[in-house]
Amino acid sequence: MQEINIKGCKILSHLYYDIENQVWYRLEEDSSVTVGATDIGQTRAGKMVNVRIKPPGKHVPKNKPIASLESGKWTGPVPALIEGEIIQRNEELFDIPELINEDPYGKGWIAKLKPSNLQRDLKDLITGEEAVKKLKEYIEREGVECKSCS
Repeated sequence: MQEINIKGCKILSHLYYDIENQVWYRLEEDSSVTVGATDIGQTRAGKMVNVRIKPPGKHVPKNKPIASLESGKWTGPVPALIEGEIIQRNEELFDIPELINEDPYGKGWIAKLKPSNLQRDLKDLITGEEAVKKLKEYIEREGVECKSCS
């Protein structure tokens, strides 16, 4: 796992990214997929004040929201570019939504999915050097400088 830091923004090269929505996906050994908001996304949104996450057992179609995040200046969906069934959600976020700001790639994860068609959906995401390059372009284009909003 390689961690790159661009203007204070952490990028983990082993994750899969939805650049447009600033959502990350991590493939787990048990074939599940963990989903969260990127460091860039949490910075742009600001300090999280509320989180709504679909319950376990709920099927989330591709491009439909897994969750909804709310900060003091932004409210928006966390869309699923990987279709699947929610098998676990981060219950801790209901009491401490700012974990998304403090540790977006660790304790701030949002949900775990059992993917319906992983190989098809991975084609819509980027990882590795290509992800680092595209995220760097996004940071520069949007003028983002990451910081923890805790």
